[in-house]
Amino acid sequence: MTTTVILGMLCVHLLCFAVMFLLISLRLNRKKMGTEAFALGNLMLGLAYILQLLGGPANWSLMSVINHTLTLGAPTAYVLGAMRFFGRPTPLLRPLLALAGSHTVAQILVQSWLGSEARHALLAGSCALLFLSMLVAALLGLRSFARDLRVEMLVFALLILGIFILNAVKFAMILGSGLAALDMGSGFQKIFYLYMSFLATVLPPCVVWLILRRLTDELHDLAAHDPLTHLLNRRGLTDALNAHFRSRTAGPAHLLIVDIDRFKWINDTHGHSVGDLVLCRVAATLKANARQGDLICRLGGEEFVIIALDTDRAGVMQLAERTRAAIEHCEVADARLNQPIRCTATIGGSDQFTGPHAFDEALQQADAALYRGKTSGRNRVEWA
Repeated sequence: MTTTVILGMLCVHLLCFAVMFLLISLRLNRKKMGTEAFALGNLMLGLAYILQLLGGPANWSLMSVINHTLTLGAPTAYVLGAMRFFGRPTPLLRPLLALAGSHTVAQILVQSWLGSEARHALLAGSCALLFLSMLVAALLGLRSFARDLRVEMLVFALLILGIFILNAVKFAMILGSGLAALDMGSGFQKIFYLYMSFLATVLPPCVVWLILRRLTDELHDLAAHDPLTHLLNRRGLTDALNAHFRSRTAGPAHLLIVDIDRFKWINDTHGHSVGDLVLCRVAATLKANARQGDLICRLGGEEFVIIALDTDRAGVMQLAERTRAAIEHCEVADARLNQPIRCTATIGGSDQFTGPHAFDEALQQADAALYRGKTSGRNRVEWA
């Protein structure tokens, strides 16, 4: 009786959280981050446990076959949702339908050849293997796709380890004592569904926390970057400079202002859409030629800033000349013209500075050098 009550409460938890994830997915119009898959997984598992409550003893029936298929499909939906959360687009319904068909056929074959015990062992063993795969993926993710979520992934790994162990034990118990291991009054079943209720209570809020964290990270990223070129904006550059100079080992920095020559003429002659393409092409050229760790910012209009970190005057001079030459050779295609559009840039450089408080002074120095470069013929590098 106690296990039945626990299982009933578990069904309520799962169905309520299925509705919650569905509502969240409807609000996330552009990037759902796997919430629709989490909603489907909770729905499938909730329906599976309802069928278990209605089906009575573990025996061969259509209800039992559907129950097993839904039970295995639910964690598969969670895996697909996790892949979507981490930015790996994957279909949802097609894999689930393929799994449902293959597992249903496998159940029929196993039931025909080996009986009900083997069919229930098939479910427990399949779930154990699936959760073991999820555990390995979570641990591997600590060094790759989830490096920014180390603590959260460790928590998920521990929770997955628990459900893997329980399914492995259930598999062994079925092989050892048959269908008696599935008796709802047994101590193991009580522990199993208590742990499942714990997971159903803890995991959905954890997933919601991850979604909120990812959304806030994206908002912070949008606030710190230029929407057209995806370079840092002035605010992002200030934050990055403060972070750099907070380090005890931070060396001096040099500032370069890069200004596209005759950009107004490009806009007036070819249109603003082509002008945007030129800005993006120059931004890509700056990223390709800057050193790893240098800060690149779109200051506004056709002006860009490069902060060369931890280098000397000779190093930043090489960077400036390399950047100027690369921009001179870059091309932007215009469908209305037979030949691509080329542009040049004038660059002004500052003396070294050693803290964020000196950024404005360095910017003024580089701006004055840039003005001299413009009046001296453009497409050149000038220094403070």
